[in-house]
Amino acid sequence: MDWPHPRLIAHRCGGALAPENTLAGLRKAFELGYRAVEFDVMLSGDGTPVLIHDETLERTTDGRGRVADASDAELARLDAGSRFGAQFAGEPLPSFGDAAELCIALGLWANVEIKPSAGREAETGRKVALAARALWAGQPPPLLSSFSAEALAAARAAAPELPRGLLFVAPPDDWPETFRRLACFSLHCSRRHFTPPLLAEARAARIPLLLYTIDDPDDAGELLHLGVAALFTDRPDLLPARAG
Repeated sequence: MDWPHPRLIAHRCGGALAPENTLAGLRKAFELGYRAVEFDVMLSGDGTPVLIHDETLERTTDGRGRVADASDAELARLDAGSRFGAQFAGEPLPSFGDAAELCIALGLWANVEIKPSAGREAETGRKVALAARALWAGQPPPLLSSFSAEALAAARAAAPELPRGLLFVAPPDDWPETFRRLACFSLHCSRRHFTPPLLAEARAARIPLLLYTIDDPDDAGELLHLGVAALFTDRPDLLPARAG
């Protein structure tokens, strides 16, 4: 199966060059010539999909507590930029809708990682898939990926036409069985656990293999030459988009 998207993808919007999972990050990726981005989506306490990686607010915002306990109004008041740098002070924690709108406006293809908080796997998969279907209506669809098989199953049931990516740190030996059961499109894993036999197995089955997170240009070039479909990077400044 051919990979139809850019082969270099900015991780968590703009990688290490902007606050993660923010609109500022999407703009930074675009400025650097990237046309593919990845970001994480979790549900607020009100059940609204928002962009954030952690189940808690402390690392990336000026808030405290669990995302799943915070209302939309509370999340809208947060500063998701100051912890990264003073020049990003006041950067909001974006809704999924805000991110989708900007991606479409800038022509950015998106890998949306479904990031459920504990106990909300199926709900998050379903709501993110339905939101993605509506937000990208009439546009090339995003890829929905997740470490959670339960979330991917719920996404498939809600919007089966949207492509799905199966995420692992290290793929287990039986990954093809899970891949087929969830009718996924792509396989994603950590660079640390990449092996040539894994790539050969994926390529024999015509499954695109994506690796995270690669910041070294020489390593990126070698992996792309070997036939890895795409790479996620935190350093889009070091891996020029044209290199992919």
